[in-house]
Amino acid sequence: MGWIYLILGIIAEVLGSTSMKISEGFTKLIPSIMIFVFYGLSLILVTLSLKSIEVGVAYAIWAGLGVAIITFISIFLFQESFNLMKAISILLIIAGVIGLNLSGEKSKPETQLHQVKMEKEA
Repeated sequence: MGWIYLILGIIAEVLGSTSMKISEGFTKLIPSIMIFVFYGLSLILVTLSLKSIEVGVAYAIWAGLGVAIITFISIFLFQESFNLMKAISILLIIAGVIGLNLSGEKSKPETQLHQVKMEKEA
């Protein structure tokens, strides 16, 4: 379920970033409100994903894929520039996300929380 929350959190974050562009500097009411709605929803969903995904991995995927997706949206929806450096940078982000995902052991959040409680008691 954590991965579903994370994917939905990424989608909400991308919608929030898109709303920022559409709001034209908070001059349009509905897109301006949607910024806060989507970013709030994104933070809730990503927080829920942390029950089963390591925070470093979740944040890297959330931020990295968010950047890659919003870059494609900015190019195709808002006709912003695209060049070789942007393409290489997006590929590096994707490679980093894949590397982080493949590199870590699966941890048990319950065990980690128990360890933190024990450390506080000591």
